Amino acid sequence: MNGAGRILAVTVTPGQMGDLRPAHGLLANLPPPDRLLADTAYGSNGFRHFLLGRGTTPVIPNNPTRKNRHPFDKRAYKARNIIERAIGRLRDRRRIHTRYDKLAANYASAIAIAAILHGWT
Repeated sequence: MNGAGRILAVTVTPGQMGDLRPAHGLLANLPPPDRLLADTAYGSNGFRHFLLGRGTTPVIPNNPTRKNRHPFDKRAYKARNIIERAIGRLRDRRRIHTRYDKLAANYASAIAIAAILHGWT
């Protein structure tokens, strides 16, 4: 398997925090991939420079309001559906979807168990 569809790192953040802030920390602990597929929420200049500095090509569509457009590979971006399906399969588990656990450590453990079951089946 080439790594597609595998969940490599997960963190639990407060609901009001955006996804971009913890992304640096999660990716810093992993070997740099050739390219990273993400949605427009990850399209900041700082995050793009972080990726390029690691030798990773960002495959992130431009926000419609962005003035300075960055190159974007539409063909490569189509593979992002694999990521969305993996997250969707995790969220099919009611415990994950509704977040019954109040403690972040318990919720992270439930996500890990669901990911293991997802990889097993």
